[in-house]
Amino acid sequence: MTFRRNLTKAAQNTRDFFASGHVRLLPFIGSLQRYNLTKLLMDARAAANVTLLALPQAMAHATIAGLPIVYGILCSVIAAIVAPLFAGSRYTILGTTNATAFMLFSFFSVNPALAGRAGELMMLLTLMVGLLAVSGAILRLADLLQYVSRSVLVGYISGAAVLIIVYQLKPMLGLTPYLDENASSSLASLLIGLVKALPHTDWIAMGIGVATLAMYATLRKWRPTWPAFGLTLLLSSAIFGSLIRFGMPLFKHAETFVTFDFGALHPKLPALLHEGIFNDISALLGVALAIAFLASLENTLMSKTLAARTEERSDVNQDMFSVGMANLASALGGGMPASGSLNRSMLNHESGAVTRFASLFCGIYTLGFAVLIAASVGWGVPLIDYLPRATLAALIIGQSCSLFNARHLKICLRSTSNDASVLVVTFIATLLAPLHVAIFVGVAISITLFLRKASRPYLIEYEFNEVGELREMGEKRKRPIPAISIVHVEGDLFFGAAELFRTQIQRTISDPAIKVIILRLKNARHLDATSVMALEDLILFMRTKHLHLLVSGATHEVYRVLKKSGILETLQAGCNRDAGESNLFLNAPSNPNLSTRDALKRAQQLLGTDKADIRIFYDPNKKENP
Repeated sequence: MTFRRNLTKAAQNTRDFFASGHVRLLPFIGSLQRYNLTKLLMDARAAANVTLLALPQAMAHATIAGLPIVYGILCSVIAAIVAPLFAGSRYTILGTTNATAFMLFSFFSVNPALAGRAGELMMLLTLMVGLLAVSGAILRLADLLQYVSRSVLVGYISGAAVLIIVYQLKPMLGLTPYLDENASSSLASLLIGLVKALPHTDWIAMGIGVATLAMYATLRKWRPTWPAFGLTLLLSSAIFGSLIRFGMPLFKHAETFVTFDFGALHPKLPALLHEGIFNDISALLGVALAIAFLASLENTLMSKTLAARTEERSDVNQDMFSVGMANLASALGGGMPASGSLNRSMLNHESGAVTRFASLFCGIYTLGFAVLIAASVGWGVPLIDYLPRATLAALIIGQSCSLFNARHLKICLRSTSNDASVLVVTFIATLLAPLHVAIFVGVAISITLFLRKASRPYLIEYEFNEVGELREMGEKRKRPIPAISIVHVEGDLFFGAAELFRTQIQRTISDPAIKVIILRLKNARHLDATSVMALEDLILFMRTKHLHLLVSGATHEVYRVLKKSGILETLQAGCNRDAGESNLFLNAPSNPNLSTRDALKRAQQLLGTDKADIRIFYDPNKKENP
């Protein structure tokens, strides 16, 4: 009975946890209860359009990752079916993407010892990505993605596009047999290898690639709304694939893909019980973390873009949860890591989808095509055998060119110097470093520049005017009481700002006329241990010079931090508490200038003067003084 009671309590706690604003465990139930035939028909029609894009892209992305195309197809099937059951947005379509696919290729390129086991390790890697994303969603880590500059993603995707184009030149020019693995370990070595191998260019493969690119560009210009990628793939395969399959002399050496059978579609379980499992986990942890981060970032930006167009509320943690669940399912189904696809999701919305179940239909349609491809082996007409490698390589190059978003690049380069720096550094890191390292280089630069900007508190000197209102002291006006400076602190006083705050105050007290500093902390935020210790150092430093520091306008949050840290005792040292003396004056919401008036009286007491009659005027109908 005790075990049963504990189990019931655990289930209840789990339900309460998911209901307490973290993530919803089964958000699709509400949509299902309101589902009807009209919505079903609209979703089914929209899903058909998306499938014509999703299927060929799945094959292309698996090729980019250096995996058999069945991995990409299975990922697109499973992610499209599972993700909408947990997603916050009703239009998102998850599956393979360029960015995550090339990160996989980059990782295995610089780890040749693992490259031979890529197929075996893919399920474990995808499982780890899913677990990381689910854990991040439960802990609400997706909220932190807002601190990653959009310039990071623009720089990363632009750099990845360059790499994808260069790497796909190998199959398009028919140079793959003439380049060893070492020539693919970096961009520079690949470019050198390509130049050396140019005399061995396969002109037939190159001709297929150029013709495919011409068809793709023409179709996109002639019929922009048509699925140019899928139609070009079909047309090029029908023409050149037939010439290759039927043994035309000029085309007999051209390479094609190999059709998978039903065995490749069977669900598989990651190998978790072998002897070296912990070594594998250790080796894959870095790239799993990078892919989970990138997939969640892509999905967050995608859902926010859709929310801006559809007036839906974006729930980034719920969407991150859907990314995790989709990857867990993909790991069990034998697919590769899944992420949010912006172009498929936008097409889903523009095609008239009305609920999250359009994604599910897209997955079902893609599964139908996968079954058809596997069945074609038994019919003696293996469909994928008609797909030339040069055709898909050319289409990947053509699609990668569209990853260069000229408008986004222009905005990032022109907006601020920080944005331009983040973009350029991320772009260069993407070209020079493994992609699972480059993405975090960009993030580190972005956060560093953000912290540098956020760690600059504004210190402005104030005075009382003729009617008793606080005003900013002009450069041409002298202090009413030269020995007293009222300094208003505006901004964050967390650890990054502490040293700058102390330096600025010390610069102020370098004026030999000043004997008392009144710090107005009404708008100071986020005090932490570092800033409190800096404040204590400042108090002790001023006392060695027989100067005084008073604090006015302190909020209850500031007071609580000062008291709990013990710095309040340092601040109040020398005060006769029985006589009502204090060096700390709390903010009074009824009159925000009252605390500064009292601090100014205390300052005059310390100076032994009553030179100024201090009047305080406060009009609650006017904008509150800072």
